[in-house]
Amino acid sequence: MAAARWVLPDTQAKLKRRLEQIDERISRYLSQLDSADREESTTGEAKRVRLEERIKKLKEEIKRLKGIACALNKAPDQQISETDPDARSMATSGRGSGMVGYNAQIAVEPSHHLIVAEEVTNVGNERAQLATMAGKAREAMGEDTLTAVADRGYYKGEEILACEEAGITTYLPKPQTAGNQAKGLFGKRDFRYLPDEDAYQCPAGQRLPWRMTTQEHGQTYHRYWSSACPGCALKARCTTGNERRVTRWEHEAVLEAVQARLDAEPETMRLRRQTVEHPFGTIKSWMGYTHFLTKTLPRVQTEMSLHVLAYNLKRVMNILGTGPLLQAMRA
Repeated sequence: MAAARWVLPDTQAKLKRRLEQIDERISRYLSQLDSADREESTTGEAKRVRLEERIKKLKEEIKRLKGIACALNKAPDQQISETDPDARSMATSGRGSGMVGYNAQIAVEPSHHLIVAEEVTNVGNERAQLATMAGKAREAMGEDTLTAVADRGYYKGEEILACEEAGITTYLPKPQTAGNQAKGLFGKRDFRYLPDEDAYQCPAGQRLPWRMTTQEHGQTYHRYWSSACPGCALKARCTTGNERRVTRWEHEAVLEAVQARLDAEPETMRLRRQTVEHPFGTIKSWMGYTHFLTKTLPRVQTEMSLHVLAYNLKRVMNILGTGPLLQAMRA
């Protein structure tokens, strides 16, 4: 990651608090300045000069912060980095914590643990990167088809569908974000879809027929619910509303196929950890677990590419030896 002074998306509130703190300090200094003015000694004069200098600096800070607030309102993603214009806030493992930098991603083939594709973005998540990374990996390996295994951070229906249409078979777990399950209620997986009837079957055995179709953010969703919910003995474990409604994306079958593959081959995720985490750990170790040395996205991408090149060269030397590698490079 590349370090930078930064302004997080909630900085408007932080800027407001900072400005309020400065106003309080200025008021305190003005009160002290009145006291200093009443002193006719040399000490009082020195104190007055010192307080006026502090007030001047605080007013300059107010002007600077107001300029940041104005620029922040115009920023497309509501973020400003004062030392690297391309760096953005990235979440870290600590709850509610983050740092400013870049998001580096790699695709690794499992046979020899060589990195076949890398990408650096300034987006704080990977949800829109699955198809891009899988496509770059397939092109680099010269394959017509590909099996891509990713963690739940890459899970996005549109990306999985794009991979499916491109002949890329995906394995990745669905994020556990269902609010109903957190409340102890039945989750969507407890409802079985019946394709021949275009309906769902609930845990109580009732049918939830199709009721309506809606458009949201350019995507088509179907809604299902049953009129038997009010008198159901399991209603307290299912919903707090009048009836339990189930939403189905128009391409939900693609997501169900991904889940079925993962259920049948759960060891696939262990293979992912063994394959991709090792190169990341090795590169971070070589970097000294520190930040990127360059700034702006194109330079950081180049720096990452050089790290990947060095890793692959050392990896090939360990596998083949330097002699065969040099012969292959001369060929």
